[in-house]
Amino acid sequence: MNQLLQKMAVSLCLTLAVFVTPYQAAAQDAASPFGSLLLQDRAGLVAMSGERIAAMGTLPSPRSTSKSAEMLASKYSTKWLSSQPKPQQDAEWRCLTEALYFEARGETVKGQFAVAEVIMNRVEHPRYPNSVCGVIKQGTGRKYACQFTFTCDGRPEVINEPGSFARLGKVARAMLDGTERALTGGATHYHTSAVAPSWANRLTRTAKIGVHRFYR
Repeated sequence: MNQLLQKMAVSLCLTLAVFVTPYQAAAQDAASPFGSLLLQDRAGLVAMSGERIAAMGTLPSPRSTSKSAEMLASKYSTKWLSSQPKPQQDAEWRCLTEALYFEARGETVKGQFAVAEVIMNRVEHPRYPNSVCGVIKQGTGRKYACQFTFTCDGRPEVINEPGSFARLGKVARAMLDGTERALTGGATHYHTSAVAPSWANRLTRTAKIGVHRFYR
């Protein structure tokens, strides 16, 4: 296709050059604006290199509309996580990493990012605390009355899988640093397929990723 367009461009330029020739006499007349313009066009064509003329018939490379999606998808892999440096640690990072560890460490990387999205969405929602730690610890102190079960189920929060915790720390850092939330459609709730909470019927389901169902 490009070769055909290049030939067409060259032919067009040569044709224009031929049409200019009969008007050279008019171009010699400085008082003739039309002749002056023709002379300028002819001079431009003569000065133009063959490569430049050929380039006129070359289509630009198609722009990939999925580039952003591909870049985002690459983050949902253990390969991407392994390539990330040791995350900067602070209180918010610790809270989010622990929540992911106890709530989603058995999920795929994509599922872990999805659970993190819910927590970050709550931070920005007016009905919930405006910090990661505040969201995760909301209701803690009353058994089974909290928002995230691991904080109020009466079981000790012990990290027995340091490798998983380290990987989830990178997920947490990415989310805290502003990774696009493109998985759950703004979800503020989730549950696993093992349970059927009554509140799920009052909300709109936005996604199903791994064993988790997401709602807003």
